[in-house]
Amino acid sequence: MRTFNYSAIKEQKWDLDVLGLIAAIYKEAGKQELYLRQRPEELEKLVEIAKIQSTEASNAIEGIVTTSARIRQLVEEKTTPRNRDEQEIAGYRDVLATIHESHDYIPPKPTVILQLHRDLMVHTAISYGGHWKDSDNEIISIDDQGNRFVRFRPPSALATPGLIEEACRSLNDALSRQVCDPLLISFRFIFDFVSIHPFNDGNGRMSRLLTTLLLEKTGYDVARYISIERLIEDNKALYYNALAASSTGWNENQNTEVPFIRFMLGTTLAAYRQLEQRTLIESSTRPMSKQARIAVLFQQRPGVIKKSDIRSNCPDISEVTVKRTLGQLVSCSAIEKTGAGRSTGYILKDVHALELFLQSTIPDSEAAITKEAPKDKLLERINHAEDESREELYEDYDSFSRDIKMKYGV
Repeated sequence: MRTFNYSAIKEQKWDLDVLGLIAAIYKEAGKQELYLRQRPEELEKLVEIAKIQSTEASNAIEGIVTTSARIRQLVEEKTTPRNRDEQEIAGYRDVLATIHESHDYIPPKPTVILQLHRDLMVHTAISYGGHWKDSDNEIISIDDQGNRFVRFRPPSALATPGLIEEACRSLNDALSRQVCDPLLISFRFIFDFVSIHPFNDGNGRMSRLLTTLLLEKTGYDVARYISIERLIEDNKALYYNALAASSTGWNENQNTEVPFIRFMLGTTLAAYRQLEQRTLIESSTRPMSKQARIAVLFQQRPGVIKKSDIRSNCPDISEVTVKRTLGQLVSCSAIEKTGAGRSTGYILKDVHALELFLQSTIPDSEAAITKEAPKDKLLERINHAEDESREELYEDYDSFSRDIKMKYGV
């Protein structure tokens, strides 16, 4: 039977790759504190964009989709759901808003998790929202030939309430006693939650909502400004590989969560670095170039953007510049063209490519600050789940913690 003891994380040996990620996150989180004190209004501009991107991406991972225009309307509560997919999207919107507004008052315990799941499903006609699964389930994967196979068998429905109770108890105990960095504790709990797979439906979305909740509760509130869900969707293959590599032997307490924890740490660091780029662009003391003003529209307005929208928002920019900039953005795969004739429009394709393009418009003296930040190769490097190098291990978390405090003063 699976057991949970998150306090034991402190005694675990961690390789320098994982601990280096934590150290880098400490450093980036400190920069965010500075941004928040100096330019809070600019960070708040990012909140609404992140809500839309998070709602769209987390549902898209599960195959729940609608048009970008409808997503924006649903998140802004300017329309009502038309179908089952939109009902589930509206539920995610509601729970995410609750977490952003009240995370300090939402304890991660079973009754609260059930309530959040109920709210996730509240717009649908299903009857199992807010209830643990009532039948055993399986996690299915598809191989390269398109064949479906059982990747993992979660615990039985009968065992689920007790396992969630034990995991939540251990989580809250470890966090309250501050046995080690809360990122290690939180991501290990999230992996266990996914492995228990406690609901008939909505497990993946609930895991990502709980990730945001735990990040914000423990002071890593980058998820408020940058969509963690979008970063996961952008690296979905790595995400599933990390889950698979961490699952082997889970039921027998013989697995290692390192691949999943490494992936989530890399994702969190990528979010902080993306926040730095966006804040740098927003806070630049020099006027934005015409190219940047066009490109920023795709950050600020998820959905299809037509030339008429650009003319409306940037009336001083010539048709030639608009056409040239759109061509450049298509060429670097930041956006893609949709429709034809009068229906021609453009939609955001790759947020990382857009960040690169925007950085290229910043004067050299400012761009130098973030020259290593775009399209985080870190995610590609750290998340090869099969690479479990055990070289250069810290003996325990305390020795690492001492080094970090000396280096960063945390």
